[in-house]
Amino acid sequence: MKIIEQPAQAAVDRCAGNHFYFGGHEQIVYFQHEPTALQAIVAIHDTTLGPALGGLRFLEYENESAALKDVLRLSRGMTYKSAIAGLDVGGGKAVILKKKGVALTEALLRKFGTFVDSLGGKYITAPDVNTHVNHMVQVAKSTRHIACLPIALGGSGDPSENTAYGVYLAMKAAVKKTVGTDSLAGKKIGVEGVGKVGYFLVQLLCQEKAFVYVTDICPKRLEAITAVCKVEVVVAGTLHSLPLDIYAPCALGATLNSKTIPKLRCAMVVGAANNQLACEESDAKLLLEHGILYLPDFLANAGGIINAATELEKGPFNKSWVKERTEQLYDTCLDVLHRAEASNCSTKEVAQAIAQERIQSIKSICHNG
Repeated sequence: MKIIEQPAQAAVDRCAGNHFYFGGHEQIVYFQHEPTALQAIVAIHDTTLGPALGGLRFLEYENESAALKDVLRLSRGMTYKSAIAGLDVGGGKAVILKKKGVALTEALLRKFGTFVDSLGGKYITAPDVNTHVNHMVQVAKSTRHIACLPIALGGSGDPSENTAYGVYLAMKAAVKKTVGTDSLAGKKIGVEGVGKVGYFLVQLLCQEKAFVYVTDICPKRLEAITAVCKVEVVVAGTLHSLPLDIYAPCALGATLNSKTIPKLRCAMVVGAANNQLACEESDAKLLLEHGILYLPDFLANAGGIINAATELEKGPFNKSWVKERTEQLYDTCLDVLHRAEASNCSTKEVAQAIAQERIQSIKSICHNG
């Protein structure tokens, strides 16, 4: 077992030259275990509000720098997500590098749990891309610093359904701000990616009689959603250019960039994917310039972290309390949209400022206390 803790700024410097802002991370740790072929990175961005809570992503990256870039940006987003949702947890994220021959075996997941445990509770892991609650069962054999265990084992289960519910509420808030009513009936909504979150989101939209268009690179996912919902399947890579009321990125990030934004023919962008903007500052402004209403991903998809964070609190897990907390995102979205309009700033700037204000207020209390 090999653990390398790298000074946060040194790791950030390794990503120098790109257009992402990575500053402010508290801790970045590399972990390697040759017998299981485990290579992982944990990034802890901010623990002002509580221990860093964020999912474990198992993904194939072009190289180690790409993995580092992803985990740094994701962990920062988790900080803002938890802060704006009013949760008492900080922001962190973990990635396991998916390489040829590497699988999420019990041995690998147990060893990852040992890695998490060595951080002493500063980071709490949970499911993310290509990981699920059953993987967490294996990780939990080596650490108690974990969320989203199966309901049968006393956990909160898969957070995907609540993530979808939060995105659904964010869509309703966006429509409310635009047309004065939050009904999605008759709205043309394109969902890119019908994995765990997209699958539940499409069902909610169809229940409200929206016209739903879907796309995914996985045929089985398309088969699964068309078996339960009346939707129109669109060729991958073309959804963002269709005339839509709402475009919902629900797969991997960076689908909104300088090339795709000018092609958008939608009125609003509200989705579940993390890091939807390839370049946070310029792409947020570009959406504003094109007159497209955008709700930042770390606000729209906060339902999942609400689900996970509630599991960590004392007492039995309360699903109705999770729903009530998630429904508060509706008002938060409206607040962000009103503030952005009044200040002529991007919604990303406004939402990020709200999150930062909460963090700074707690820091000042702790500093003075």
